[in-house]
Order: sequence, then structure tokens, then C-alpha cells
Amino acid sequence: MLRRGTFTSGIVSICGEWKIALYFTGWKHAGENLADVLKQRAPGLAPPIQMCDALSRNTPKLTGIEILLANCNAHGRRQFTEVAASFPAECLYVLESLGAVYGFDAETKERGLTSEESLKFHQTHSAPVMEELHQWMEAQFAEHKTEPNSGLGRAISYLLRHWTKLTLFLRQQGAPLDNNVVERALKKAILHRKNALFYKTMNGARVGDLFMSLIHTCELNKVNPFDYLTELLRHPAELTVQPAEWMPWNYRSTLERITRPAAA
Repeated sequence: MLRRGTFTSGIVSICGEWKIALYFTGWKHAGENLADVLKQRAPGLAPPIQMCDALSRNTPKLTGIEILLANCNAHGRRQFTEVAASFPAECLYVLESLGAVYGFDAETKERGLTSEESLKFHQTHSAPVMEELHQWMEAQFAEHKTEPNSGLGRAISYLLRHWTKLTLFLRQQGAPLDNNVVERALKKAILHRKNALFYKTMNGARVGDLFMSLIHTCELNKVNPFDYLTELLRHPAELTVQPAEWMPWNYRSTLERITRPAAA
């Protein structure tokens, strides 16, 4: 199928305290770009968790590579905020239920809980809230309280249809509640497009993706992007030989090592 649109995909990989942002602009959808990345993944690693919204084109189509797919609760929540004016009582119940879960998630971060501890905390506190919400939504249709084709009905159907993926955070360590970190990353690409009046060539788009990836990765790891890019340009030979030593979170220690005076 011939594609005439140009898309920008954003990927934010989180491994422990490290975060890496990747941007891809071209004719491929997000799932296809992610598939290209996963093909480069070292064998033998545990299946990665992919958090995204429920669009099918966001899911990579791969054989032999397992992923744990989670869907974004913020997208599900948005379905209800959009119809809250028409169904205030029902939407308030849903929004307060999801708000309680987000409150528990914030508490896990404030207390500095590990992934294992956070999972147990959610299973203890969030699971009952989500189960009650699930039963309430099913009752809306079973007891004919809500018209399935109404705005509220469509919002409920969205949550029920994707419930297993929306609740992965109750079963899998490290699974996030939403895709907000990537939503924020994509705002960088939108701003860049506006400032640059889009791209003239695909090569220009690739260059833009490269620098956006480097700069936003620095921002995610609280590193000065200008200083980082400057040091990469000053040490091209060392970077080529040992690229893993020149990541935003370790390039300073690498600089100290290679510039340290030799002992007498």
C-alpha cells in the first residue's frame, strides 16, 4: 500500500534509572519502527514491556520476539473526561476510581518502593478499586443502565475491550499505568516541526531525529545537552571505539578517566 503521509514515532526506553529517547520520522508506523528496534535487541533478555495506546499500528508484528503489551490508562480516562458534561455522575465515579489508583501509584514513587514492592502495593490497594470499577461497567450494560452507542457507552466499551492490557500493572513488575512519558516526548517533535517548518528531505528528517534523540535523552537523564554534544564532537575516535562509554549518564566519568594524569 502506498503511503503518502509522514509520521514521527517516539520511543522512550526505561531500564532502571536510565532512559533513552528515540525518534523516527518517515513512512513507517510506530509498530514498524519498534519492530526494527526490537530486532537489534540482545537475545536471552526477558520480554520487554511495551506501553502504548490501543491503536493496532502501535504494536510490532514480529515472530520469535515476545513482548508484554500494556495499554494507557490516561487514554482510557480521557474517554470519560470528554463526555463528563453529559454524564456527570457516572463519569465522576470512573474518574474518582482511576484517580485513586493514580494516587496509589504516586505513593509508591514518593516512598521509593522497588518494582516488586510497587506491584504488591498495587495488588493490595489498586486491585480492589479496579475490580469494583470493572463490575460497575459490566453492570451498566447488563442492567441496561447505559446505552452502548452513547458517549458514555463507548467510553465504557473502550475500557472493557482493553481491560487486560490496561491492568498489566496489577500483574507485572515495572508495568506503568500510562504512556505519558512518550506523549511528552512527542511534543518535542511537534515543536521541532513547527520551528523548522517541517522537513525538506528525508535525510533532513533523519538528522532532526538524531539530534532530538540525543537532546531529549539528556533531558530525561538530567544532563546538559549542549555539554554532552560538545564532548561527543571533541572525542569522535574514542566514541567510535567505545560508544557504550559515552552515554549521557556515564560520559563524565569517561572524560575523567581519559584525562586523568598518568601516575608517576
